[in-house]
Amino acid sequence: MSALLNRLQTSRPAQVILLVLLVTAPFWVGATLGPYWVRILDFCLLYAVLALGLNIVVGYAGLLDLGYIAFYAVGAYVFALLASPHFNLHWSGWIILPLGAIVASFAGIVLGTPTLRLRGDYLAIVTLGFGEIVRLFMNNLDRPVNITNGPQGISGIDPMSVAGFSFSNTLHLGPLSLGTAQLYFYLLLTLVFVVVVICRRLENSRIGRAWVAIREDEIAAHAMGINTRNLKLLAFAMGASFGGLGGGLFASFQGFVSPESFTLMESVMVLCMVVLGGMGHIPGVLLGAFLLTITPELLREVINPLQRELFGRMVVDPENLRMLLFGLAMILVMLYRPAGLWPSRRRQQELSHD
Repeated sequence: MSALLNRLQTSRPAQVILLVLLVTAPFWVGATLGPYWVRILDFCLLYAVLALGLNIVVGYAGLLDLGYIAFYAVGAYVFALLASPHFNLHWSGWIILPLGAIVASFAGIVLGTPTLRLRGDYLAIVTLGFGEIVRLFMNNLDRPVNITNGPQGISGIDPMSVAGFSFSNTLHLGPLSLGTAQLYFYLLLTLVFVVVVICRRLENSRIGRAWVAIREDEIAAHAMGINTRNLKLLAFAMGASFGGLGGGLFASFQGFVSPESFTLMESVMVLCMVVLGGMGHIPGVLLGAFLLTITPELLREVINPLQRELFGRMVVDPENLRMLLFGLAMILVMLYRPAGLWPSRRRQQELSHD
């Protein structure tokens, strides 16, 4: 599989075919599998943005972050509060998205500042606590002044719009009709391309090489004159900004946000996407985001009918069985592909040498 993925990465005709399939995906997926799967594709792209943001923190800088979903929540609630009837504010989504990214970036700095001396398990525990604190704040800031509407969440969030055209409507382009899911697909696809370009430029820059140095040996990096403090804060801020962008688009796409959408399990899933695909490798992270988003839905389509066919009823709860199979798959990958399904050459050589 690794050879196939590496060949796909270096073969230009294969890249062109993949790009064509990706651009036309909403049409042939909707025609063959139904509109529900177009929404699943939207979430694949949304999680790809989150995974790329977390890859900056975990894959490049080597900072284990288990509270990344907090920045996702910050971006979602900034969009919800400024584009909904809750405060009767209906700002343009194109203004709120960068604002949410800035607020999330500030939250990343707030998280990173007191954790500069922590690493490994201690850093993971602190970031986990930060993620839970943010979720509990969203859940309880409904009294004495109702800010987040508590566990009931915020509904009626405005969709994105371009030149007065709302994404909640259907766009007719000759014989083609683009519904809400298709319009958000192309918006999210554009965002993924932008984030990939930014991550690629960062990876090949002095900043990216400094992050790798910190990841490999922070003490040696500091001794070589690298400002580890500022670069670690920059990694937290950059990763958080992408999480804030993803959260804003999630709120706009769903039209509703609540604290239940930002649990610890979501952070773990995004981290698994990075680890499973290949830490520090952009194509691998994208592959991990796609697999871990779409596999549970495929299992949902298979497990329920299979149990009814074999036993005539539901013997095992589908959610528990899906998580069991997911956990087993992760164990097998870590045993036989510790660098991930599509690791970078540097990471693969390091593990082979070890």
